[in-house]
Order: sequence, then C-alpha cells, then structure tokens
Amino acid sequence: MLNFRERKDMIRDIFILALPAIMEMALNTLVGIADTLMISRIIGKEGLAAVGFANQIIFTLIFIFSSFNAGATAMVARSYGEKNYQRLNKIIGQNLTLNFLMGIIISLVSFFYAKNILHIFDISEIVLEMGTTYLKYVSLSQLFMFISFAVAAGLRGAGDTRTPMYITGTANFLNIIGNYVLMTGYGFFPELGIAGAAISTTFARGIAALLFLYILLNGKKKVKLYLVNLRISAYILKPLWRFSYAAALEQLFMQLAFFANGIIISLLDTTSEAAFRILINIESTSFMPAIGVSIATATLVGKHLGEDNPEKSLLTGKTAAGMGIVWGIIAGSIFILLPVPLLKIFTKEAELITKSIFTMKIAGLNQPLLAFMIIMGGALRGAGDTRGIMFITALRLWLMFIPLTYLFVIFFNFGVTGVWYAEITSFLVFALVIYQRFAAMEWARIRMF
Repeated sequence: MLNFRERKDMIRDIFILALPAIMEMALNTLVGIADTLMISRIIGKEGLAAVGFANQIIFTLIFIFSSFNAGATAMVARSYGEKNYQRLNKIIGQNLTLNFLMGIIISLVSFFYAKNILHIFDISEIVLEMGTTYLKYVSLSQLFMFISFAVAAGLRGAGDTRTPMYITGTANFLNIIGNYVLMTGYGFFPELGIAGAAISTTFARGIAALLFLYILLNGKKKVKLYLVNLRISAYILKPLWRFSYAAALEQLFMQLAFFANGIIISLLDTTSEAAFRILINIESTSFMPAIGVSIATATLVGKHLGEDNPEKSLLTGKTAAGMGIVWGIIAGSIFILLPVPLLKIFTKEAELITKSIFTMKIAGLNQPLLAFMIIMGGALRGAGDTRGIMFITALRLWLMFIPLTYLFVIFFNFGVTGVWYAEITSFLVFALVIYQRFAAMEWARIRMF
C-alpha cells in the first residue's frame, strides 16, 4: 500500500498527464458543440437532428476502423517504459500507415453512400436531405481524422498529451470561425447553411492533420516519424493486430448499440430527437475530464508495466478511478441543480427545454458511474487487456442497455429519459464486473512482443 505522500504524488502525476488530455478532449468536443449551437440557432431543430444522425454515422465508422490506435497506445506506452525508442517509432509509423489506408476507404464509402446509410433511421424527408448534404461534405474530413487520431495516440502513449491539446485548440478556433462565416454568408463568403458547417469542420480537421504530421516529422523527445517506419512489418503488425482487433470489436459492439439506440430514438417525434441530441452534447462535455484521466491512466499503467512494476499499475488504476468518481459527483450535482441554464446554452425553444429538464437530473445521477467505467476501461486498455474490456462492453450494451432502452423508452413510454434509466441500471451491474477484472491483475501476465 502507498503512504499518504506516495498517493499524493500518484494523484499529481495522473493529473499532470491528464490535464492537457482533458483540455484536448474538451476542445475536440467544442467542434461538435459549435456545430450544434449554430445549427440549432441558425437552421433549427430539423438541422440539429440531421447533423446528429450524420455524426453518428461518421463516428461509428471512425471508431470501429481506427481501433489500431488502442493497441498502438498500449504498445507505445510499454516501449516508452522500456526505453525502446526504436521500436516505439516503428509502432507509430506503421499505425499511421494503417490509419491512412482506412481513412481513404471510409471517406469514399461515406461520401458515395451517404443517403443510403441515413435511410437506416426513420426520419422525415427534410431531416434526411439535410443529413445527406452534411454527411457528403463532412465525409471528406474523415481521412484527416484518421491521421490525427493515429499521431495523437502515439504521442499520448509516449507521455506527450500537450501537443494534441494545442493542435486541437487551433482546429476548434478555425472551425468556430468557419461555421459562422459559411453558414450565415458573412462578408464576401457565400451563405451555405448546413453545408457550410460541414465544410468548415472539414477544413479545420485538415489543418489539424497537417500540424500533427509536421510535429511528428520534426519530432522531439525521441518520438519522430521516419519514412522507413511507414512500411508494414510482421514484427509490429502481429502484436498490433492482437491487441487491436478486440478494441475494434469493442467499438463495433458499441457503435452498433449507439445505432440501435438512435433507431429507438428516431421512433419518437422530432422534438424528442432534438432534445436527445442536446442532452448527449451536454453529457459528452461533462465526461471529458474522465476521458482525459482515462488517457493518462492508460499511459501510466502501460509505462509502469514496461518498468516491470505491475503493483504500481494496479494502484494507478484504482487511484484514477477514485478521481473519476469525485469528478462525477461534481458534474452530476451541476446537472441536478442547474439544468435550465445548461439547456439554454444549446437552445432557446421552450418546448425543448421543458422536455429535457427531468432527463438532465436523471443524467446527473449517472455521472459518477459513467466516469468510473470510462477510467477503468482506460486502465485495462493500457495494460493490454483489450479482450477483457471488449467482452465487458459487449455484454453490458447488448444484454442490458439496448433491451432496457427499448423497454423504458417505447414500452413504458418514458421517452428520452428511458435511455438514462437503462444506462444507470447497466452501469450498476457492470461497474463491479470491470473493477473485479482489473483488481484480479490477469493483465500483468500479458506479453506484447
């Protein structure tokens, strides 16, 4: 066990590494929030629903097919702990190549089949047309996102969480400015409406990708992109695949669950759909600190394993999870006490605000559990136990969350609130499962190379 000073030092180390990651995640979320705010106020609830469904498609494709990054982060962190910088740079280079190839494929598919994909949802014709326009334009940005995610994963694994934060902040600034001028036709710019939001986002993500590549090509701190490392080799690909396929399956199960959830929500009226999108945006902002701590935890757990200190990895994960619960209590209290001011940030429509107040309070109760699950997942991934977290995620979503969502939302007619009833119930069960998995320390016997 750690004494008070050692525990304090561990919390400090987690916080120092997590803070830039928290800022990066928060800034990255601002891209979606900026779109949501401006579309809600300039175009209306139909545009808001359209962008919500289109973005669900985009992130489903990206998170499933860029899952090599989960394995890459764990492998880079382990190599960083072992001070094997040559292998570290090989992992980063080959992971970038894989993401580049995936990005090209996904961009083309989502561009040419945008309308066909959106037909999955039971949505009105105007929402379908707006969603198709947005998806076609923003699909061009997906290659840039794959590149950015690949480089950021490598940098984080090597303990550099500041660079991704700075680049994401730059992209956010460009996106917010671009949104306004292209959606409204400010000055000499054309008024492009919902297409303007997509074009602005694509431009901002393109700049971010170029900055990431520039940083990596001019690398410092022994992390650098060498062109020779872009060539795929079995030495790196085999372990990268071994640790990444489970992460890809986890994302597949997760994104299919989000799809199923979106289909259930699409059975409700447009006002409920818009309310759901606003609530999801608010909640996605609230758990950014948990994601930042999760990133720091994954890096430190992998690094300590590379230093042959699994006990410190265990204590790091437990300490970080406790930090997440504290943050969840703070965020949840804000949800419960200040629902109306938060909702008014996203919409002026009284009907939307009234429909969302009670759900906001229920979502507040969910925050500690949500933060705990996110951070425990990061700890397991950093340890290389991607299979364990994959099974836990799949079982939670498909044995409990989706069936309960349909039951609460449609059968019991709880509307959007039913989604959070279902999530809280599933978290109560699986928080214990994921903690026991991590505490058992089976991941300490995992060999990467």
